[in-house]
Amino acid sequence: MDFAFDNSFHDSMEGFYAPAEATLPSSPELLIFNHALGKRLGIDIGSCSDQELARIFSGKETPVGANPLALAYAGHQFGHFSPQLGDGRALLLGEIIAPDGARFDVQLKGSGPTAFSRSGDGKAAIGPVLREFLVSEAMAAMGVPTTRALAAVATGDRVQRERAHPGAVLTRIASSHIRVGTFQFFAAHFGADYVVQLADYSIRRHFPELVEAANPSLAMLDRVIGLQCDLIAHWLGVGFIHGVMNTDNVAISGETIDYGPCAFMDRFSVNTVFSSIDANGRYAYGRQPQILHWNMARFAEALLPAIHRVSPTDVDAAKALVDAIPGRFRTLWHTRVREKLGLSGEDVDDGELIDTLFDELEEHDVDFTSFFRALAMLLRGDGALFESLLPTPDAMAPWIADWWERIAREPTGPLEHAAAMDAVNPLYIPRNHLVEAALAAAEAGDLAPWLELLEVVRHPYAVRPGFERFAEPAASDAGPYQTFCGT
Repeated sequence: MDFAFDNSFHDSMEGFYAPAEATLPSSPELLIFNHALGKRLGIDIGSCSDQELARIFSGKETPVGANPLALAYAGHQFGHFSPQLGDGRALLLGEIIAPDGARFDVQLKGSGPTAFSRSGDGKAAIGPVLREFLVSEAMAAMGVPTTRALAAVATGDRVQRERAHPGAVLTRIASSHIRVGTFQFFAAHFGADYVVQLADYSIRRHFPELVEAANPSLAMLDRVIGLQCDLIAHWLGVGFIHGVMNTDNVAISGETIDYGPCAFMDRFSVNTVFSSIDANGRYAYGRQPQILHWNMARFAEALLPAIHRVSPTDVDAAKALVDAIPGRFRTLWHTRVREKLGLSGEDVDDGELIDTLFDELEEHDVDFTSFFRALAMLLRGDGALFESLLPTPDAMAPWIADWWERIAREPTGPLEHAAAMDAVNPLYIPRNHLVEAALAAAEAGDLAPWLELLEVVRHPYAVRPGFERFAEPAASDAGPYQTFCGT
């Protein structure tokens, strides 16, 4: 099996990482290989057996051309700066060039301790590995920028957490693993020359068109802010809550990274929190845009030495970019919600229509995902699902009247709007109760429920007869849902 590695970070960024080696697993067994993603990456597994794939993607066998390393980074965790974090349970095998010329990192997660492990075991349990595989595939299918999962391998070893769990390793694919926290680490410990070197590398790798900008680092700040605004608008649009938006979990590529205590909302509440460690709701659903702003301010601070070196006066321009984030995000968010509501144009009253909608969803405890599919059904003359979501059939009557009036001003008819809505509003998401049931079965040795759920969320928009239960929220008496950091 030939990866054809081209390891630019290893070769040109010495001092920004530590060499690493995987801990050899006792008896690796392939759980799943993502063949579609492998084809996208140009990875030809040829006649490799499952046993061969298990050895490679567990770290038991290092592929030819790999230069395993652990990346250094810092991060603000729940608002408090941790000056040294780094890849404590992951190692970067190397980079590959896809057939279309795009460059990707190939990383093993849960492969054992590194220089940054801080006395941790560096391993992962099967539940968090399969959660990240499942949710990242669902996000990709919904068009949300995300890292991807190429393989999951059981190690044959036990991982001790609150109790012993089967161990596993995830192979993660990312445009890169350069984070806001990467810049923070080198700004805090090594100073301007290192920040400039990291910025130059990042621009060449991710934004080569900015190399000729008057101040490339300032232009990169602008670009990364735009990518993050777009990403968080995507998250809110599908009811996704990341759970740990620390700066070490913010990729400059604009991809969703580090699926820990993440989850999707059922019934809408702006203050929804699932993470067991987010006691004060810092990363609640509705606070994610504010944290985006806060994280980008920290990125700007870390990047200032590179910006200042080109032009000291551009420091004020960097501040202006950060100050403009709330308005910039709101514009993208309104565009996203207009699409969800079947609105192709822009109207002066759309902001009020959108804001009022979320007040109504909160007041009436409406299932977020089902609601937008129900609106499309209303346009087709079927109000059954919509009425089933509300405490009384007319609970949202004034808002519905305003929406109908707004739809009537669009140039196309209701059926066209319904089809457009169904193309952007998922029917199937990784519902939390289904995810937990599938992970519990997988840990007990039965992968079938997880594989079935994966198949469903990979096709989130089209109605599939016989899959009705995958579109239903948890029972109203299911109790609060809680997630935990795992990988």
